[in-house]
Amino acid sequence: MSDAVITRFAPSPTGFLHIGGARTALFNWLFARATGGKMLLRIEDTDRQRSTPEAISAILDGLSWLGLNWDGDTIYQFARAERHRQVAHDMLARGRAYRCYATAAELDEMRERATAEGRPPRYDGRWRDRDPAEAPAGVEPVIRLKAERDGETIVDDIVQGRVVIPNKDLDDLVLLRSDGNPTYMHAVVVDDHDMNVTHIIRGVDHLTNAARQIQIYRALDWVVPQMAHIPLIHGADGAKLSKRHGALGVDAYRAMGYLPEALRNYLVRLGWSHGDDEIFSTEDMTRLFTLPAIGKSAARFDVAKLENVNGHYIRTTGNEQLLETIEQALPHLPAGPAFLAAWTDEFRRRFLKALPGLKERAKTLNDLLDMASFMVAPRPLRPDEKAARLLDSDGRDRLSAIVPVLESISPFDAATIEARLKSHVETTGMKLGQIAQPLRAALTGRAMSPGIFDVLEALGQSESLARIKDQAA
Repeated sequence: MSDAVITRFAPSPTGFLHIGGARTALFNWLFARATGGKMLLRIEDTDRQRSTPEAISAILDGLSWLGLNWDGDTIYQFARAERHRQVAHDMLARGRAYRCYATAAELDEMRERATAEGRPPRYDGRWRDRDPAEAPAGVEPVIRLKAERDGETIVDDIVQGRVVIPNKDLDDLVLLRSDGNPTYMHAVVVDDHDMNVTHIIRGVDHLTNAARQIQIYRALDWVVPQMAHIPLIHGADGAKLSKRHGALGVDAYRAMGYLPEALRNYLVRLGWSHGDDEIFSTEDMTRLFTLPAIGKSAARFDVAKLENVNGHYIRTTGNEQLLETIEQALPHLPAGPAFLAAWTDEFRRRFLKALPGLKERAKTLNDLLDMASFMVAPRPLRPDEKAARLLDSDGRDRLSAIVPVLESISPFDAATIEARLKSHVETTGMKLGQIAQPLRAALTGRAMSPGIFDVLEALGQSESLARIKDQAA
């Protein structure tokens, strides 16, 4: 095994890339980048009934969107089944494994007896030293590990510390099923060894597997990778994370208008910390990330905090860069089709002008598009209830009076519009709000909107006048 750090992310393609898996991938990616190493991707698709091409695509797309690029080709576990079988048969030849002919009925009986006696259900090793010549006819054997029975198996975990498991609590696990297919436990060890993985970073729910896998490593005389079992993610209420807490696929967060860099920033703080800092650029994360800084306690997923982090990134991202992010996101957002239909070079230019005012109050891209929806609203607008009240007879009269003023403005930009409208209200003795409120209602159909001067510039002179005339009539 080389000295270079090699991590791996190894999801099972039985569903979307969920938020816990995304964080595991992020921690593997960060540690590899922080140490100048590599992160490999292995799709553990040995469960042929539950693994789907759609789930594989969702995992690959989710990782790519998050910016967690992996090194080398994607490895598919099922394609390596022959290698797994070969290793198991080598162990058999070396006396490190044996054929077990216990029937399904016998195994059921073992479990029932153990349960009745208050013991964990484990295989009792009845074929461990038995002569295969005694095998019953018609029973295809499994191949089991000849596990160590005395002493202890120790997991020196970077996050969880020293974990000691008495070997008497571990049984002779199955390496190959009776149909010749490898078990997950066996395939993972062979793959990690062949991929030269130096550090296994995964959820603490795999900690019980670690001791069993270490015994396979020992039986093969292979070097055991270093392990770091990271805490689980709970909801804000401390309960196990579920869909009601936000345990959705990464694709769902994309559709909800989160930025990948914001989601990365939020996920890195679920279990890892650097002082009281909350905001980390990717460069900061890579520079500061270490495995010992991961805590043991379960992290808590809080949607409100995620929204706040996302809002920070929206506000602090440069306008041109944010616009490019929006363009890339439009096909995935609910309001995207309406904006895509209107997206021309001229619309893009006007949207960019409106962006400073739009992004200040937005926590997600969907918030931002909702505030910008006036730009793609079809004429004539249907004002909501509050906006309709602003378009009473006085409001419509003020709109009619402002039309000649707006027609004379050139250039039609926010600064010039503001100066001319303020001059108009001073001349007429009105307050700016008496003009701005019916204008807002006529232009956006709402009583609340971005700054009215920004709205006028974003719509352009022709469209603004057309909307005003629709409502003033």
